[in-house]
Amino acid sequence: MEKNQKIKGILFDLDGTLVDTAPDFILSLNNILFKHKYPRLDDQLIRSHVSDGSKKLTSLGFRINEDDPDFDMLRIEFLTEYKKNLLKNSFLFDGVSHLIKFLNNQKIQFGIVTNKPREYAEPLIDNFDELKRSRVLVCSDDIKESKPSPIGIKKALKELNIKNTECLYVGDHPVDMLAGKNAGLEVIACYYGYSLSINNNQYTSNIINKPEELIDFVKNQI
Repeated sequence: MEKNQKIKGILFDLDGTLVDTAPDFILSLNNILFKHKYPRLDDQLIRSHVSDGSKKLTSLGFRINEDDPDFDMLRIEFLTEYKKNLLKNSFLFDGVSHLIKFLNNQKIQFGIVTNKPREYAEPLIDNFDELKRSRVLVCSDDIKESKPSPIGIKKALKELNIKNTECLYVGDHPVDMLAGKNAGLEVIACYYGYSLSINNNQYTSNIINKPEELIDFVKNQI
């Protein structure tokens, strides 16, 4: 972000950034694996791939590739189970409530750009009063290309009526970093999420280990 450029908005990824959805993915995938007499997967293994999406989790659980004739059926079955469990155990990461309160007090708009389809994202957001304050939600099925394409972020910027130089993008996955950079935004890597760590982050030196650390970053820009 340019020096002395005021932050007017922050866009967030959803899973692994604002909400810890891993418990419900773990429950759902292992339920389907049990039904089909496959061994359950380790919780941490599933957790580390939540931000990779349902195709990756289906491949991981059933040890098959996307060209397997049973792949689509099993993925749909997994997603149906996940939709049933969507709100059972997911929770806001510690510090998200404080962060959003700070943004509201500073009159900084926030929005969500996620690769999660709207049928799963909307109920999840509606479950948390803090996330209902989001000014914009862009999901994978709202656009032609999902992240790492910048299309979703650019759509959100347009709806918020702010420039890319006035906004940050915060996420926990390499595709988040690429999408933000491709849209010309400064990006923030969440090491408390599922995918990014010191071992695979070649995208940014802006790192937060908990949501509240974003407050200090923003204060330094005000």
